[in-house]
Amino acid sequence: MTTFRRQGVGLALSGGGYRAMLFHTGALWRLNELGWLPRITTVSSVSGGSIAAGVLAHAWHKLRFTDGIAENLDAEFVRPIRKLARTKLDVPVVLTAMLLPWRSVGEQLARAYAKHLFGDCSLDELSPDGPQFVFTATNMQDGTLWWFFRQSGPHGKLPLATAVAASSAFPPVLSPVVIPNPLEDNRKRKVVLGDAGMYDNLGLDPVDGQCATVLVSDAGKRMPYVRNVKRSWPRQMKRVLDVVDNQVRELRTGSLLKSYVDKDFDGTYWGSYGDIANFELPDTLPAPVEKTHVLAETPTRLTRLPEILQDRLINWGYAVCDAGMRRWVCPDATAPAAFPYPAAGVG
Repeated sequence: MTTFRRQGVGLALSGGGYRAMLFHTGALWRLNELGWLPRITTVSSVSGGSIAAGVLAHAWHKLRFTDGIAENLDAEFVRPIRKLARTKLDVPVVLTAMLLPWRSVGEQLARAYAKHLFGDCSLDELSPDGPQFVFTATNMQDGTLWWFFRQSGPHGKLPLATAVAASSAFPPVLSPVVIPNPLEDNRKRKVVLGDAGMYDNLGLDPVDGQCATVLVSDAGKRMPYVRNVKRSWPRQMKRVLDVVDNQVRELRTGSLLKSYVDKDFDGTYWGSYGDIANFELPDTLPAPVEKTHVLAETPTRLTRLPEILQDRLINWGYAVCDAGMRRWVCPDATAPAAFPYPAAGVG
């Protein structure tokens, strides 16, 4: 009997709107400095994480690596991310779709991503020399996870902007994204997709069962505590849905951490709600938990964020990724001297 052997390095980027996009930007910044960016074989992403992954995938062929470090990451990756973070997308997308009812909200979201980030780039045009980028979405017809990735055939011709839009089409406001069904023998001619966070907000599935090293960056927002639960039926139902969603996230995170303990694979997990002191390193960047929790509570929107908040979200992703990597993956790495944006800190 042949035993399956895990191979490669997987990176999972969670959902969470612009908050997650910027947090993951900081994490990718630090992974680049550590020389780990070209070692990644699969990048799996959800929602806001898919925006960051899409920009990285689109820029990969332009990156100039020296000793495993991309010298121009700021110009080709960070700056486009920050430019988008200055752009209000969600409300204009919805209003435009209302004025043009023949165009779905999801289609309008894809057009916005194409305009601001990706142009007419298709999935099969992504660099074959880089990681396999997997953009996940939820099939709203059967409740399964849908994968977009570089491939030949009809679905390779789909625009990158469409894949990212499907992954980040948060229901009911920004969904659905409708694409042709690639199965010719299937009578269902269309696939109706929504935000991948409905199924798995960590984006674990494409890397969990495949990779020998699994790195997870989590900028998802926690279920808020409320003292008085509303008794009206609609508000109770909203709370029930929040509880169901919270349960799924807790189960997935718990299963991931157990897999690390059981040595199913190597790697590390870092999250926006984490306490950097828990990594037990003497030389982490200063990130008081009372300040980083404020950043973790940034609303899950695709809307313009102040420059200082962008700085701090990137700094926080950078700092906690550094702590996770040096604690569990590369303990001999040198600690960073400062945040990417030293004057901003984390608050």
